Amino acid sequence: MPVLETIADKDLPLKRDLELLAELLAATIREQAGIATAEQIESIRELALSYVQGSNPEAGKMLAKSLSGLDPSTTVALVRGFGYFSHLSNIAEDLHHNRRRRAHKIAGSGPQRGSIAAAINTLTGRGVKAAEIIAMLGESLIAPVLTAHPTEVKRKTILDSHRAVAQLLAERDRYAMTPEELSDNKAALERVLLALWQTREIRTFKLTVQDEIENGAAYFRNTFLHELPRLYLDLEDKLAALCEQSISLPNFIQVGSWIGGDRDGNPFVTGDVLRYAVSRQSGIALDYYYQQCMKLENELSMSTRIVDVDSALQALANSATDEKDRKSEEPYRLAVSAVRARIFATAVKIGTFHHQLHDVANAAEYANAQALLDDLAVIAASLKAHGAALLANGRLRRLQRAVSVFGFYLAPLDMRQYSGMHEKVISELFTHAGLEEYMRLDEASRRAVLLRELSSARPLTSAYVEYSEDVQKELDIYRAASEVQARYGASVLPNYIISNCDSVSDMLEVAVLMKEVGLVQLAPKLSSKINIIPLFETIPDLRSAGKIMTELFAIPQWRNLLGCRDNVQEVMLGYSDSNKDGGYLTSNWELYKAELTLVEVFQAANFKMRLFHGRGGTVGRGGGPAHDAILAQPAGSVNGQIRITEQGEVITAKYADREVGRRNLEILIAATLEASFPEASPPLNDVMERRQLMEKLSLSAYQAYRDLVYATPDFITYFREATPINEIPSLNIGSRPAARKSTNSIGDLRAIPWVFSWSQCRLMLPGWYGFGTAISEYLKESGDEGLALLQQLYRDWPFFNSTISNMDMVLAKSDIAIAARYSELVQDQELAQRIFTRIKAEWQRTVDAVQAISKHGELLADNPMLARSLDNRLPYLDPLNHLQVELLKRLRSGEASEDVQHAVHLTINGIAAGLRNSG
Repeated sequence: MPVLETIADKDLPLKRDLELLAELLAATIREQAGIATAEQIESIRELALSYVQGSNPEAGKMLAKSLSGLDPSTTVALVRGFGYFSHLSNIAEDLHHNRRRRAHKIAGSGPQRGSIAAAINTLTGRGVKAAEIIAMLGESLIAPVLTAHPTEVKRKTILDSHRAVAQLLAERDRYAMTPEELSDNKAALERVLLALWQTREIRTFKLTVQDEIENGAAYFRNTFLHELPRLYLDLEDKLAALCEQSISLPNFIQVGSWIGGDRDGNPFVTGDVLRYAVSRQSGIALDYYYQQCMKLENELSMSTRIVDVDSALQALANSATDEKDRKSEEPYRLAVSAVRARIFATAVKIGTFHHQLHDVANAAEYANAQALLDDLAVIAASLKAHGAALLANGRLRRLQRAVSVFGFYLAPLDMRQYSGMHEKVISELFTHAGLEEYMRLDEASRRAVLLRELSSARPLTSAYVEYSEDVQKELDIYRAASEVQARYGASVLPNYIISNCDSVSDMLEVAVLMKEVGLVQLAPKLSSKINIIPLFETIPDLRSAGKIMTELFAIPQWRNLLGCRDNVQEVMLGYSDSNKDGGYLTSNWELYKAELTLVEVFQAANFKMRLFHGRGGTVGRGGGPAHDAILAQPAGSVNGQIRITEQGEVITAKYADREVGRRNLEILIAATLEASFPEASPPLNDVMERRQLMEKLSLSAYQAYRDLVYATPDFITYFREATPINEIPSLNIGSRPAARKSTNSIGDLRAIPWVFSWSQCRLMLPGWYGFGTAISEYLKESGDEGLALLQQLYRDWPFFNSTISNMDMVLAKSDIAIAARYSELVQDQELAQRIFTRIKAEWQRTVDAVQAISKHGELLADNPMLARSLDNRLPYLDPLNHLQVELLKRLRSGEASEDVQHAVHLTINGIAAGLRNSG
């Protein structure tokens, strides 16, 4: 499987890695599937290459003919081979990005864009002082939040093998190897690829929430526990050098999680699952601290015959119960042993470890993480006192920061539920308590009775009432939340998010329910131990966000609740559902307008705003480069406060590799810093002109999108038959159902399978549809002058630039010729041609518009890395699409054998890998 000859000199190492992996994969296929199969696969690859390059006008037809005649075993072998090359390409490219960053640093070429150093340089160049940066970080919260939203197709077993490949490639890159070492390394790669080939890629079972918890926890074990402390310490050192004094930063960046707390549409998240999630996370944190202490014991071997220790350190050493005689002259080892024993005792007490060791028999557990930090501080202070600050500033300092950041719970866990369920619970509680018929009340009356309950110490629930199954389940989750906070502290469960929030009563309902379990308290004054957060998702919800928050802030009780939470109110904005509701351009613009309105509302109410961006992996769900996305936010909407969801396969792409993970965390910090100190705003008349133009374009794009998706008869039929939407649920990629309700409505379909399906058929429709019409209609009115204005906005306005750049990426990954083949799957071909003709025309209008505005003659002209990546993988990706069409034809015509179903699932897996951000 040779690699395309399109790589610049600086990328020759990538070419080398790709060729090595392709060679080893081809050899594995020859050995495992046979020479004849391998040769047939290579022939198809060459046809695909001709098709991609356009060198043979008949290549597409020949490719389709070749693929349609494959026998089942060859089909599976081809799908697996091309799919694996996409996965291996991802690994090699991630390694190459690390390589280029290292080369940049070694060459002393200055900080790269997106790095913290570059952000600090940018800000100081604008006249921002180091003290202002430090003060901003002191009040900041930057949080990527892992969700369990299911677009990660790969099993954990496969991901572990991918990490092994990455490590072996990195060894070849980092070290000068002897011929024998190179041979051993190559043999190790061959073994991993052989194991991969003989391992089933697709799960044979449906994931449980517990499985998802384990999958999410792996990123903490592999990346966050190691890299986040280092990132903090490096930033402290950079700022200390800048202001010539020691710096101690608060924990302004945290990694959160929804996994085990998000029950919106997921009936499998229960109170017991919530308890398990926190317990499991706690076990991982405490185990990491325990292991680090074991390493510290080996490192801190200082003898009292050589150094003097202070009395606090000696007292800590004297409390050790393990090997006191053997280590009597080594007080640091004894002190760390005492700490380690107490960590283990804490884990046993909390219930995260379920076995005992001899050295913890008499150890007392820690009451909280601060008590552990106090002991570690004793060790650090004693080391510094006798000239061993270097030792204190190594592993010990990193451990101190890890404990400070991750505590005894690892990651703050968010809870989420949709507003309709809260309404149902409140209604049933009112009914059994002999109160009003809640469902019959209007909004004003609902607010009145809910505020009454918030002011009353009388409980709504009773142990002597039998509630419905749904309500009992909800009440158990609230009780579990209260238990978890009591055991681990309020920081473990800080947020409660309300999906489909479209009224003030939706917020008050949750406050009342939290009061039932003590998370909202009346005495000595109204206070809350949890942030109650509205999620505005649809276009109407985004337009109502400012009004709802204004009315909420006018309620004295709510102002009191925020007063006990540092006057911070978080608001979550939904990218996925707003896109499905109104299309790409309108979604982006309505989100932008909502942020502008919220900035004004919060300033008027004198509260601090934190925005939580519910972004998915693909552009159709808010995805795209995080640095550009944050810088494109309206002025005043960041101010050091931002949370962003990380979903599906994007979590793997960003955080499976430690170095890549560190880079992505840096990008979030750097972009947040820059956005918090924005450049001077343009003149007001320019701002108004921009907004008026965007409003005009948005309305036009919205109409075009709604006309296709919601007003075209039988569009849902086209979507279900021209994409693999019906085959995706059986992939076992998540515990959550694909739709909120069992209907045939696009409105009830979740945004993830909606976008994922369009990606699979290479249309990417949610990432661009409507834009071409909007620009075409505008230019008919405004001509060259209008085009010049659009080009200026592309150059000068980060929001517009980011919007166009993301669309450029989506269009480059789309393929209208391949999409046409999927339209052949629609049984009613008159319907198929009628709809696909419209889609194709809009696709061309959009491509023309993007190229005219960007003044680029081709897509991805300003993103050569992605262009190179696509060039390398399209000869392997495109055949998967053609095969998927053939397999779907067989499956839907009644050939539902296990081989065919398995092959369909493998094509979905491979296409997702080739596209990377597919859902």
